[in-house]
Amino acid sequence: MSIIVVNSEANTRRIAMVESCFGSSGQPLGVPGRVLVGEGVLTKMCRKKPKTRQFFLFNDILVYGNIIINKKKYNKQHIIPLEEVKLESLEDDNQYKNGWLIKTASKSFAVYAATAVEKGEWMAHINKCIDDLLRKSGKKAVAEHAAVWVPDGEAPVCMHCKKSQFTLLNRRHHCRKCGAVVCGPCSSKRFLLPNQSSKPLRVCIHCYETLTQAINKNHNSHDVAHRGVNADSSGEEDSDDEEEINKGQPESHDLVSVFRPQFKGSQYSMLRNDNTNA
Repeated sequence: MSIIVVNSEANTRRIAMVESCFGSSGQPLGVPGRVLVGEGVLTKMCRKKPKTRQFFLFNDILVYGNIIINKKKYNKQHIIPLEEVKLESLEDDNQYKNGWLIKTASKSFAVYAATAVEKGEWMAHINKCIDDLLRKSGKKAVAEHAAVWVPDGEAPVCMHCKKSQFTLLNRRHHCRKCGAVVCGPCSSKRFLLPNQSSKPLRVCIHCYETLTQAINKNHNSHDVAHRGVNADSSGEEDSDDEEEINKGQPESHDLVSVFRPQFKGSQYSMLRNDNTNA
């Protein structure tokens, strides 16, 4: 596979098309040296259920968003610098197949492709872009990554105390350090996790104790911004930042990629330098 020439007209046109699909709500994507490598639809594991998302792979960033009108309009644009990304393959189970983790310092989540071939292509090309970026910049890969949140449906009771059952009144919360689903009393503490936020975040009792002990050992207690207050006092929301979805939008692998019409039936296409029209 050959990647589009950086300054080619086709690459510029395709990046402009992606920008237009996000409209004024998205950030500009056309910067010198940026190449649109490929794009497609993946199923992202959100807090409450899996949802289809449109992904765009560039040579330096990964962009994804909600699908409002297929091929024409997306919103809730997310931009992930590839230098921060680490991929981790997931084993297939009875319910979910062809998945892998996209892990960064601030947020980590699972995605699933329609086929094993698509999974292999996505992972191979993302990893190649990451390797190229790190080699050119001389930087080292990020060592610490945010935890992947356990989906709500996998935890009918608190994963810490094993007693508290979740109801409409007894809400689920997520520990920002380990990703476990916990009840309010078991996540009443906060701790500063600089990679995720400038403010102390909700953590479970176990992680709070572990983090506090580590800080005390290093004699850096003056840098800790936690007070052991009730975690609800700051107004922090545990809601999924992508809960809103266009009504009627299919939640299955029936969306095809924007470019390369000969790839119909596949949600993944790596763009080639062949002077053909998009």
